[in-house]
Amino acid sequence: MSITKRYLKSKPICKTKFTISSSEAGDAEKAFLSGDFNGWDISSLPMQKLKNGDFTITIDLDCGREYHFKYLMDGIKWQNDPDADDYRPSPYLDSDNCIVIIDRS
Repeated sequence: MSITKRYLKSKPICKTKFTISSSEAGDAEKAFLSGDFNGWDISSLPMQKLKNGDFTITIDLDCGREYHFKYLMDGIKWQNDPDADDYRPSPYLDSDNCIVIIDRS
């Protein structure tokens, strides 16, 4: 898994790319990105499955904030990103949420 951040010079926005490798995705057919940036909607941010089996999505996030997120695999399994910037306890699941920190570099 990886998170790539590209800060825009003209706006306080960061193009943030989330990737799940094929080895981490296993036999999953679908993956969704869910977090406080989309109201934890479990279907509004489907990740694209690449030919090599990786899943990826790029979204715009406002600078100067940190966001909680998780991946939902095949609509049933929540998965964390080991490359997240931090982790915090989830108030709803018996696990941590991933944190991505978007701070202009």
